Amino acid sequence: MSAGLLRIGEKIISMPKIEESIRKVLQLRATGLSQQEVANILGLDRTFISRLESIGEIRKGKKIAVFGFPIKNTEEIKKISAAQGADYIYIANEEKRWNLVRDKSALTFFNEAMELIAKLQAFDLVVLISSRRWLKIAEAFLNKEIVFIELGPSPIKKDCYLNPHMFQKVLGKVTCSRENRLAGKGEEG
Repeated sequence: MSAGLLRIGEKIISMPKIEESIRKVLQLRATGLSQQEVANILGLDRTFISRLESIGEIRKGKKIAVFGFPIKNTEEIKKISAAQGADYIYIANEEKRWNLVRDKSALTFFNEAMELIAKLQAFDLVVLISSRRWLKIAEAFLNKEIVFIELGPSPIKKDCYLNPHMFQKVLGKVTCSRENRLAGKGEEG
């Protein structure tokens, strides 16, 4: 057989057709439709969609955002965040932080800051890496769980090195403890 076709007994199976169907299922689910709604639209069993999602599931649970500044080793922290499954990552050094306000009107800056706050509202848990001053502001604006990693006392005026091993351990505990709770195991040590 060729071009993605397989023979299974008396049947000829098209791998591209299967892949396209799976893509449709997952795209519809990603828009917020329930498993049953997608099943109805595509003429499938809801249990098939559930099993399909289970096969590809990497992480289950809360949506996590990692937000921090001014960090010297930004690329390293971004890579760790992505590897640990963070859904949104905003890591900035001092220069990027000042570029948010430089050469902008107060109204433009305010609108951009509010858009960033609105983005963070979409997450269940925010890992905040900053000075304690920003923790108080985040607690005032975000009505959600915040895991705080302090870079130093306020005001921080230069990039700070964030220990990647410590950060990975903290982020690992956040994702691990959530997975344990979902599995009914509780938190360990």
